Amino acid sequence: MRWSDNANPLGYYPVPIISINGSKGPTLFVSGGVHGDEFEGLSAIMRLAQSLKPEDLAGQVILMPAANAPAVSASSRVSPLDGQNLNRAFPGDALGGPTAMIANFIETQILPICDAVVDLHSGGKASFFQPCALVTKVADASLFAKNMQLAQVFGLPLIWQLGQLNDKRSLNSAAERVGIPMIAAELGGGGGVDPTIADQTEQGLYNILRYLGMITGPKPNPKDTRTVELAASADTLYAPADGLFDRAISAGQDIKRGDIAGTFHFPMEPARASLQLEFLASGMILAHTCRGMVSRGDLLALIVRDVDPHK
Repeated sequence: MRWSDNANPLGYYPVPIISINGSKGPTLFVSGGVHGDEFEGLSAIMRLAQSLKPEDLAGQVILMPAANAPAVSASSRVSPLDGQNLNRAFPGDALGGPTAMIANFIETQILPICDAVVDLHSGGKASFFQPCALVTKVADASLFAKNMQLAQVFGLPLIWQLGQLNDKRSLNSAAERVGIPMIAAELGGGGGVDPTIADQTEQGLYNILRYLGMITGPKPNPKDTRTVELAASADTLYAPADGLFDRAISAGQDIKRGDIAGTFHFPMEPARASLQLEFLASGMILAHTCRGMVSRGDLLALIVRDVDPHK
């Protein structure tokens, strides 16, 4: 990627792409590092790149382990070159800034030649997500059914349906515009690589390859899954002030209205009484902050509710 700045006025910033080509067959695109501090997906993609052999493959697998390469190099959610979030940059602009150029390349050059997309995320340094496949509820019923099928064969026991809160500037929406099936995945977080989650993610990618008929082996049967969606935005728990959140809950935990989420302390104001933070609604903890010290407005816990996956 050509981008002239003070640090690199006449050079370029590499954005790695791996292409594994086999015999005739479908094309699968797998991306990681859309946010540069989310590493479980990078690990799974690199494992796949090392283990998948062209002679065993029917079709093409396109891998971008560090889609927002400048952000990955900096271990930053957003690009240090322009401060932009790649998952809020689609469809991008070939003549725009660094992040817009990457988004435009993916949407105009990669997605149109693909049959399916998997985009791997986590909570980054800030949050931890219960591992789940993420499906956008698109208007096209046939495409939505294909998205759900991909999520089910991926093999995680939880599917998060994202409806009206899906951002039209995301990779999910780019795939919808192009008309190809896609899932994302939220895979833990905290700024490192959890070996169990990385193993599950790698297995999920192989499940997708078998489902698409790109490698041999029995096609995975869709597993029984729990399907959830975001509760009302007012039910999500945010930090009421600057302070220390002494968390009392974990991702994947079912909670009821009135349950204690944790205790909020004010270490910079020792005389101020601590607060017990209660949940305002029942549901499941999809994600929680990994931070101790938080600022007013920071996410503390993301709450979801069960839904009928067929509606």
